[in-house]
Order: sequence, then structure tokens, then C-alpha cells
Amino acid sequence: MSEAALHHLPRVSLGRQALRWCFGAGAFAYVLYLLWLFDFDRVFTGLPKLWVIVRLMIDWTLFAEWDHAELIRSMAETVAMAFLGTAIATVVALPLGFMGARNIIPNTVFRFLTRRLFDGCRGLDQFIWALVFVRAVGLGPIAGILAIAVAETGILAKLFAEAIENIDTKQVDGIRSTGASRLAELRYGVVPQILPVMISQALYSIESNSREATILGLVGAGGIGLRLSERIQINAWDQVAYVIVLILITVASIDTVSKWLRMRLIGGRR
Repeated sequence: MSEAALHHLPRVSLGRQALRWCFGAGAFAYVLYLLWLFDFDRVFTGLPKLWVIVRLMIDWTLFAEWDHAELIRSMAETVAMAFLGTAIATVVALPLGFMGARNIIPNTVFRFLTRRLFDGCRGLDQFIWALVFVRAVGLGPIAGILAIAVAETGILAKLFAEAIENIDTKQVDGIRSTGASRLAELRYGVVPQILPVMISQALYSIESNSREATILGLVGAGGIGLRLSERIQINAWDQVAYVIVLILITVASIDTVSKWLRMRLIGGRR
């Protein structure tokens, strides 16, 4: 290496180091700007109100007078919304997943358009879809089911397509060597490999959408979220705490059942 090259190396290193210091100083200055921009004094002034709300939430002296039947029915409605929305999404996402897989559909333009359809469905949050369907079909669980179905279709279709693209081609080649049809290749060569992934993703989606369905109720999509919103508006914080406990118990129960089903359906296959 020449003397000129050796003399040039420290300059490059010092230049990079100076660039890193400038980037770090800029990021630090931006954080300081954010701290100055937001009024954090409201956090400290609001703490006394928070403690008042907490004291009201743990006061369950009127527990026997609450409408437990209505709350439990609304919780069951929320679970039904999550289950039906996910079931519809799974059925629709299965053929879409095949149409979006590179090793199934070689046509680049068709596959590109199909993938963009996935992005369009999952690009908007379920909350936004719920607002759209509430205006379209009115208040109630139907809007929540449609919101979950549309958003989850895009997510599951993308996951199914990626699972199909990552299959072991040896099993498909073996079936093809027997002279089987293309449909038979998909049925016996592809589906058995992606079925555990599909089951796992569908079960997880039901668990996740049970929580999302609670939020959808806040915009009028029915379920326990609507009851939660009503009680927050009238400052019934004791019942708000009860609804939160119901949601936590339901989500934990669904998680337990989902884990058991995964062990039975997928663990048994393995």
C-alpha cells in the first residue's frame, strides 16, 4: 500500500466518526425538542384524578346490582365476532394464498396485482374498516364481523402465500412423477405441508381478534366494547373494571383453548 493511501485512511475514518457524531447530536436535539413540545406537566397534574378513578374502579360494593347477563352476553358476542370474522377470512384467504404464491402462479403481473390486493385489505386497521362498515350496514356485530374478515383476509392470505412458497418441492416432484394432475399435486404435495401453518395462524388470529373485537365495539360494532364505552361515558368506573376483568379472563381462556388445539392438531401430526 502506498504512502498516500495510508495517509488517506485516517481521514476517511475521522470523516465517518464525525458523521456519526453529527447524526447522534441531531437525534438528541430532536428528542429534546419533543420533550419541549409536549406538555408533560399535565401528567403530574392528572395523577390525582387517576388515583380517584382507581379508587372508584376497585369499589365493587354494588356488584350484585350490575346487569351481569347483559355483560356476559356482550362478551359472548365479541368472541362470536372474532370467530366468525376469522373463519370467513381463513376460507377466503386460502385460495388467495395460492394465487399469490410464486411457485403456483408464474404470471408476474397477476401475482403482483394479487399481492397488492392483500396490501389493500391489511393496509387499513380493523378499526378503520369498522368505521366504514358501521356507516354501510349500521351499528351492531355485523359491521365488526365484516371489518375483521376484510382486514384478516389480507394478513392470512399473505402468510399462506409465503408458507406455500417455502414448501419442500421434493414431495411435489414425487407426486408429479406418478403422473398425477396439477390439482392432485396441490392436494397431496402442498396442502399437507402448509396445513400446520394454516391451523396455527388461524388459531392465533382468533385469539388476537378477540382483543381487537373489543376495540371495534367502541365505534358501534357491537360486543363488549360498546358496553365498555357506555360505562366510561357515565363514569361507572366500577363496572368498567369489571368489564376489563371479563375481557382478560376471556382472552386467557381463548389462549388456553387455542394452545390445547394446537397441541392436538399440530403436535399430533409432528
